[in-house]
Amino acid sequence: MSYRIGFGVDFHQLAEGRELWLGGVLIPHTKGSLGHSDADVLLHAICDALLGALNLGDIGQHFPNTDPAYKDIDSKLLLQKSYALVLGKGYRVVNIDSTVCLEAPKIMKYADAMRTAMAVVLGIGTEDISIKATTTEQMGFVGRGEGLMAYATVLLTKDQS
Repeated sequence: MSYRIGFGVDFHQLAEGRELWLGGVLIPHTKGSLGHSDADVLLHAICDALLGALNLGDIGQHFPNTDPAYKDIDSKLLLQKSYALVLGKGYRVVNIDSTVCLEAPKIMKYADAMRTAMAVVLGIGTEDISIKATTTEQMGFVGRGEGLMAYATVLLTKDQS
């Protein structure tokens, strides 16, 4: 059986007047992620992990922020398109492990909804998606509330069907 591991990371500024999308779920907050798309830092990190596992480049190569087609796009569509590339190579997700770093808001009460949103797109069980959250203890740009970041690791297996 063939396995591949991918790692992804993403960062976004936080800004007034933007919505905060994480894991495909709208999170109520006074600030949101600033970006060309909906700036869902968690889904972007997962996309990069999926693409990286099979040496398919990164999210910026496939969905450039200079392309008006991706302006304000729902990142669940980017996840779907990234995963289609993985499936096209004959692989599927075994599991995802992820961490979101932000000071506020507290997001773990939305983790089940995020897992469900991602599981629907990827066609996997929610038990195969781990979401963790941490602060940076008020250090750095995340600690000052200027931005947020996410890390993701995926395990893929060659589909034997």
